[in-house]
Amino acid sequence: MSVSLQSHATARDKAVSNALLPAGTTVVSATSLANVLLPKEKGRRCDFCLSLAPQSEVRLQKCTSCASYWYCGTKCQTSHWRTHKKYCKNINRFCASRKFEQLEGHEKLDALLLTHLLAECSAGGAEEADNPDLSLFMSLLPGPVTGNNAPPTCPLATSRRPTLLVDDLYSRCGNNNFSIHSHLTTIAHGIFPLASRLFNHSCVPNAVAKYRIAPGKEVQMEIVALRDIAPGEEICIPYVDPALLETRQKIFQLTYDFTCTCPSCTALSRLDIPQPAPAGEELISLGTTLHRFLFPVPTPDAIELPKEPVHLETVPSELLCLFRESCLTELCESFSSFSHDGPFESALEVGLTVLAFYVAIYPPNYPQIGMHLLEMAKTAWNVIVTSEHPDPSDPVGVKVLPQAQAYLRLSKQVLDVIGPEGDMEGPLAEVQVLDCLLNKQ
Repeated sequence: MSVSLQSHATARDKAVSNALLPAGTTVVSATSLANVLLPKEKGRRCDFCLSLAPQSEVRLQKCTSCASYWYCGTKCQTSHWRTHKKYCKNINRFCASRKFEQLEGHEKLDALLLTHLLAECSAGGAEEADNPDLSLFMSLLPGPVTGNNAPPTCPLATSRRPTLLVDDLYSRCGNNNFSIHSHLTTIAHGIFPLASRLFNHSCVPNAVAKYRIAPGKEVQMEIVALRDIAPGEEICIPYVDPALLETRQKIFQLTYDFTCTCPSCTALSRLDIPQPAPAGEELISLGTTLHRFLFPVPTPDAIELPKEPVHLETVPSELLCLFRESCLTELCESFSSFSHDGPFESALEVGLTVLAFYVAIYPPNYPQIGMHLLEMAKTAWNVIVTSEHPDPSDPVGVKVLPQAQAYLRLSKQVLDVIGPEGDMEGPLAEVQVLDCLLNKQ
């Protein structure tokens, strides 16, 4: 492995690099111990490999017994049967039960994930000594839960007496499961014991998790370096979205039982962020000032991304009121609305403010920055193709085309670091298509 565990001043251990790891390097690969699709993905994706069903081909095949699990084909169904058979006959009755129906949405997901984990435990090699992944999972520290907090689980069709208590398993589920995403959109939750054991959290991480999804194969997590990581440097990943500026410390306390002291959290604790958060026209005006502060260039097409994290202490005090979660939420909603329904010119202006937020909050090469830049490039393309060019001497494309090309170049620069992830035909494929269109202009 390219990492090793060393002692840490406050955490259990820390994973440090054994050698120089260039940006884009896959640090660790791991498969899940158990996973569960989000409800909205059921029937659209295979319950074993998580692949999205091709719309132009044959639909996924249902399990003929429970009709609640779908598969790409015989290979995936056969591979999943090892654990699926443990709850197949009881799953529909369980999901229709009053105790399950009374659960909140996230609790239902926890109940199903725990059921899948119990099925893994009761399948062949369920003893910890015979199942390295299970043994590694049970070596993880439990979360800050007390009492009987485990949700109800589906009864299993097995004569094997469980050697592990449900509460012992559940106490490690909540703080040791990951959001599995494709093209940075969450599609499932999964337990990856190796990643949980190795990597501590930072809101300014130097690595992130991505997922490889392929028909007939178990989903694969890869921890990828966002920047060059020096020998002996600790490798950290984000446990939560760093954009949760106001709530992330509460999440850390309730879910992981620690207080984050990363550079971002330390800076935020020192800043006096005024209330209330601006909204409406005031938010747009201050946001424009923010992006002009972070991108002091004559035209948008001249923007370059910073190579080092932005220090929030350098942001003018009159702009600190922007660093509330409600501000970014409102701006993202406005950008999404404008970029889909127009006016596209307004989308480009608001999009620059969102980009400024992302650059201030996320470290360089963070995937969300690249995805937003791709949306900016697509929006600029929409401006070009929908313009009626009322003045032939000053066509819109002359002004907007350089912006589209600049946003696309920067998007590719960021997304190339993490590389292809999730399903086929992802963001990098969109970059290639849009690049061809823009070069024809």
